Order: sequence, then structure tokens, then C-alpha cells
Amino acid sequence: MPANSQNAISYESTRLADYRYDDSIDRGSADVPLTLLTLLLLTIGVVMVLSASYARAYYTMEGNATYYFVRQALFALCGVGVMFVCSRFPMGFYRRASGMLMLISIVLLALVLVIGTVGNNARRWINLGFTTFQPSELTKIGVVMYFSLMICRAKDQMKTFRYGILPFAGILGVICVLLALEPHMSAIIIIVAVGLVLLFVGGVQLRWFIGGGLGLAALMGFAYAAFGYVRDRITAWQNPFLDASDTGYQIVQSLYSIGSGGLLGLGLGNSRQKYLYLPEEHNDYIFSIVCEELGFIGAILILALFALLIVRGYWIAMHARDKYSLLVGVGITTQLALQVLMNIAVCTNSIPCTGISLPLFSYGGTALLLQLAEIGILLSISRDIPEKT
Repeated sequence: MPANSQNAISYESTRLADYRYDDSIDRGSADVPLTLLTLLLLTIGVVMVLSASYARAYYTMEGNATYYFVRQALFALCGVGVMFVCSRFPMGFYRRASGMLMLISIVLLALVLVIGTVGNNARRWINLGFTTFQPSELTKIGVVMYFSLMICRAKDQMKTFRYGILPFAGILGVICVLLALEPHMSAIIIIVAVGLVLLFVGGVQLRWFIGGGLGLAALMGFAYAAFGYVRDRITAWQNPFLDASDTGYQIVQSLYSIGSGGLLGLGLGNSRQKYLYLPEEHNDYIFSIVCEELGFIGAILILALFALLIVRGYWIAMHARDKYSLLVGVGITTQLALQVLMNIAVCTNSIPCTGISLPLFSYGGTALLLQLAEIGILLSISRDIPEKT
């Protein structure tokens, strides 16, 4: 029997099976469209970091205008290597590592509250000497991998409260408390949203999501009442020009940047807002600089590339060889999609400021490494898809 036929039979017999994973099945090549889209977006992102950051780097780094660009480019090169290495590990390896990764993530979240460095009135980073590390980034992939494993083990019991709700709610509760103490509301939103998507795909009944939605609304109301910075951000979102020199300053400058780009933009490198007017221009608000320099058309083309990346990620997940791979693929792709949507929504003042980065674009070495590692896991999933699909 031809090798392709044997692979097809193996695929049909194990597709969407339980969490036990057979690493002995021959693997194919990594998905080319996802690889090319990732490399293209990464290249554009590194170029935009150079364009957006050189004014601030020149001012803050004693004339070293390429400081942020060089570091981002080095992390990008390392990240591509990490992506291809991660694509070589079989999904059985990730299944076995899920529990340990989740445990390490929670320990690091607790540790950052003790030894973490403070920035922008938040303690979210651990100083590694050569760079800083944000444990919440590792927690995102930890939740995806461990929840996928738990869902596969629970099987039909996902419809019950004891196995389908309680353990997942307990883990999310611990993570949310630790993140709230930093505080880091945007990470809470993404992690909870990804967790809920995985539970929905895993078979949890809709009525639990209705109850969870009401609970989430109550939690948001509590955050508004308990945390002053949350109230300030919502007030600034509703009317940023009411206090354009303080709480609304960042939003106003972002809107100025987007508006001045027009249809075709001012040209690559010609942004005016990056000259210390727009805060975090090379990080959370890099999309505003994209709009200013490349215009509406350039921004739409970049969004189209992100859309293709996300669609391809879901395609890989839907064609996964087994249920664990399907859930991991859905989780990773949903996380990337949420970050893209939320970052753009913040830059355009469609939602309150949450301090979330744009994947593959925003400056940040360890975050970029982990994002490329996640895409590497998607590529690993794609290696198990038979050629006939």
C-alpha cells in the first residue's frame, strides 16, 4: 500500500480522537502559507519599529537612534529559529509538557509580585539582565495547552459542572487574581476569552456561558469601582478631549496620528507624532504610526495579511489530526486574533485603553519570541495534516 494511503488511513482513525497521541506516524512539511505570512508580517513589523522608534531612541539612548530596532531585529532572528525548532517537536511532546508549563506560568505570576520591576504603575516584568520578561505572555500559551489537555481527558464529562466548569474556573480564578495584583487587565481579558473559547469548542453547554457572562459583567463593575485607573481609562475613552493633556493625552495623540495619515500616508519614516508626541509609539501604539506613514491603504493591506494569518491558523486547527491539536490550534489562533483586534480597537479609541501589544509588530523581545514559538506550534500541527487535505 502506498505511503500516502497509509498516512490517510492513520489520519482517519486518529482524527479528533482522545488525547493519547501517536508520535510514530510520519510527519509532513510545515505549512508554507502560514510560514510566509508570518515572515512577511514580521519583516514589516521590524521595519516599522525602526521607523517608529528612532526619534525616541535618539533622545533617550544618547544618540543611538537604532537601539530599539537592533534589539527587535535580533529577537526576530532568534524568534524565527525558535519558530522552526518548535515546529519540529511532535504534538505529543507539547501534550506531555502542558501541565509543567501551566505550573511554571502560575509560579512566575506569583514571583513577579515579589521580585518584578515596576513600570507605568504596574509590576508585570521580571528583569533578566539583558531584557525583561513578562510572565503573562507565557501564561497565555500555558492556558491554551493545559486547558486543551484537560478537555481531552474530560471527554463527554465536559457537559457537567464538576468536570467541565469547576476545574477550569478554579485555574482561571487563580490566574486572574495574580494578574489583578500586578495589575494587568488586558491579559485577564485575553486569557479569560481564550479559555472560554476552548470550553465552548470542548463541548460546554451554552447556559454556562450565559451565567459566566453575567459574572464577568459583575467583575468588570467591581474593577470599575475598585481600581481608579480603570475609571480613568473608561472616562478618557468616552471623551478623550475632555482632559487631552492628561488622561486622554495618549488617545488624542493616537487619533491625530491616524487622522493625519489620510488615504496614502505621509510616507515611510515621515511620521510627525513619533517625535515624542505619541507615547509608546514603537510598542502599544505602533499601528497608529503605521496609519500615519502608510495611510489607510497601507493599514488595510497589513490588516488583510493579519486576517489571512488568522484564517490560515483556523484552517490548520480544523484539519488537525487529533482533538488536542485542534484545541491548541484554535486557542493559539484565537489569542493572536484577539490581540490584533484589541490593539487596533485601542489605537482607534473603539475600546478603552488596555495596554496590549500588536503581535509581530510591537517592540518587545520576549513577547516576540513567545508569539513566534506559538506559530511554531501551529506549524507542528500542520505537519500532521495529510497531503490529501
